[in-house]
Amino acid sequence: MAWTERVVVRDGVRLVCRDWGGPGPAVVLLHGLAGHAGEWDVPARRLSERFRVVAVDQRGHGASERRPADVSRAAFVADVAAVAEQLELERPVLIGQSLGGHTAMLTAAARPELVRALVLVEAAPGDPDPGSPGTIGAWLDSWPVPFPSREAAVSFFGGGPAGEGWATGLEGYEGGWRPRFDRDVMVASLAENARRSFRSAWRQVTCPTMVVLAQSSFIPGADVDAMLGLRPETLAMSLPGTGHDLHLERPHVLAGLCETFLADLAPGCGTSPVRLRGPGTR
Repeated sequence: MAWTERVVVRDGVRLVCRDWGGPGPAVVLLHGLAGHAGEWDVPARRLSERFRVVAVDQRGHGASERRPADVSRAAFVADVAAVAEQLELERPVLIGQSLGGHTAMLTAAARPELVRALVLVEAAPGDPDPGSPGTIGAWLDSWPVPFPSREAAVSFFGGGPAGEGWATGLEGYEGGWRPRFDRDVMVASLAENARRSFRSAWRQVTCPTMVVLAQSSFIPGADVDAMLGLRPETLAMSLPGTGHDLHLERPHVLAGLCETFLADLAPGCGTSPVRLRGPGTR
């Protein structure tokens, strides 16, 4: 099944979505910082056999508005609501990786009537991290832009499915391949995470939630324990042999976990916990 481009405009900001269609309840896929909607192509194709799937290029990323004036967490949340409303996605399940997972969590907290369920992939509310903008800025500065070829970009990003996924987010120009985002916009998008905690938002989430972590996770174990302590009904799983980009490394496994999790959610599901058992269950 191929996707169709959909455009959502909110407060003058253009958001481009990949609408995969599908017969069932709605699912919205949210990529991480410096990512793009195409990262979700493999799981989106599989999930669209059972769900109505939409992957979003979030503001500042991919084909969407490159330099939005507002990159606050609230702006990202309002964008998700606009996508759901304008594309007529009734109570979508939000699945987000990294900062996209953070956006999904904040949306579920702020708009509980909008969100059916939540899947956080390598994402957590976290504590303030003053060093994160500098760390991300230095990482982006290390990219040898322009990449001389797509193959060179795949190699730089570690090769394999993860390298391919990152390289797909680049755009070819005369003279090489460049990101479809601006470095300063990415750094500014982390400003709130650098100075405040979002644990209070995590406490406000009421919908069924699954957290999927990598074996080599970016999320400290203490943060995971704190998450589960605040919301013990949360299902948490860890995938062996994966890193932060597990949605690229093991897309079919992730899609299968999401299918199993969502199969237990009736169309009118409330807030009762969902139980899933299997290898890697925490």
